[in-house]
Amino acid sequence: MSTLQYFLSFLVSFSSILIPIICHEFDHLQPNNHVAFFIFGDSLFDAGMNNYINTTTDYQANFWPYGETFFNYPTGRFSNGRLMPDFIAEYAKLPLIPTYLPYNNQLFVHGVNFASGGAGALVESHRGYVVDLETQLSYFNIVEKKLKQKLGDAEAKTLLSKSVYLFSVGGNDYLVLFNSNSTYKSVLQSYKSKKEYVGMVIGNLTSTIKEIYKKGGRKFAFVNSVPLGCLPGVKILVPGNSGSCLEAALEMARLHNKELHKALQELERQLEGFKYANHDLYSSLGERINNPSRYGFKEATACCGIGPGRGNYTCGVSAAISDFFHNGRLLRELNATEIELVPKLDVPLKVGDFRPFFNCNVLYKAVSKIIANRVRWSLGDLVEETQPAFVSGRRISDNMFLLWVKQP
Repeated sequence: MSTLQYFLSFLVSFSSILIPIICHEFDHLQPNNHVAFFIFGDSLFDAGMNNYINTTTDYQANFWPYGETFFNYPTGRFSNGRLMPDFIAEYAKLPLIPTYLPYNNQLFVHGVNFASGGAGALVESHRGYVVDLETQLSYFNIVEKKLKQKLGDAEAKTLLSKSVYLFSVGGNDYLVLFNSNSTYKSVLQSYKSKKEYVGMVIGNLTSTIKEIYKKGGRKFAFVNSVPLGCLPGVKILVPGNSGSCLEAALEMARLHNKELHKALQELERQLEGFKYANHDLYSSLGERINNPSRYGFKEATACCGIGPGRGNYTCGVSAAISDFFHNGRLLRELNATEIELVPKLDVPLKVGDFRPFFNCNVLYKAVSKIIANRVRWSLGDLVEETQPAFVSGRRISDNMFLLWVKQP
């Protein structure tokens, strides 16, 4: 997935209308004096939820190069650092909002992040690999019951009514249409129009909003669909790899955004006290893709991958190794080595009392092993007879003898 830094510049501008200024300290639970933050959606907001579900690495970000800047380790966020909700929480003087999983009977007084990378508004989108919106809502219901048990019905409803509910959902419901392994192409043909399909996505989102409203939710925030056809992983589907955007995917994103806008206006008319902010992420991200240098970027490409715009997803250990052999790009972490000191004595007192072990990076080991295996059959032609290393029938220790006899 392309780097999420593109999405961050608008946060302060629209966060201010979502979350009021709150007290700096939360030493005691005071539902009437602070605002909780509940987050629903997909990889734009997933802070590590998918670390705790049975899925594949295609739907996880708990490996390098994710997290290499702010956290200095992969947290499960699909970013090199923080995500939109992290910046909003910081602006609102809240801590980083925890993911619902792993659920350890927490009270979640500051809120919960239910977002799951790859999730959609439709249960069928990446079914079995993600936490879909319907399941995210069921987790929210569990949290609501827990709050009622601990705070009482009245205080729990007050907390929920003052909370902010942030959504990013829908993109994956359209991206699956362009997956070569997807059955959605035939499914889409069964609908009268693309608008009907989009209506189903918006309908599921609307139903979720109404359920949260029934439990007291009043303040909602949304980001609309990004220009899906201009994402690196989608652009490579354009015949000839011309670098142009996939118009069919752009059309679905534009239709989604149009229907989302209409649905939110209708909810505002229907639901008393319903307030919302809807950020035009389609335009703000599109502007950064088209003019990256204007915003401090060299180019608009995926953070890791191969092919045009790095559109072929190759993140993770095996993917990083493949990336090295395809284009020679090495992750800077490749040469990282951990040194472990194992004591030789029960009570070690000096450095000599420890035995050092050098734990070589697994990427380094794998790349070296593959290279060695590829050239092993040619070493006899590449290495001279005076070089005992890597020559059949000779030992590296023979070097010691050769060096000794050459001494004057």
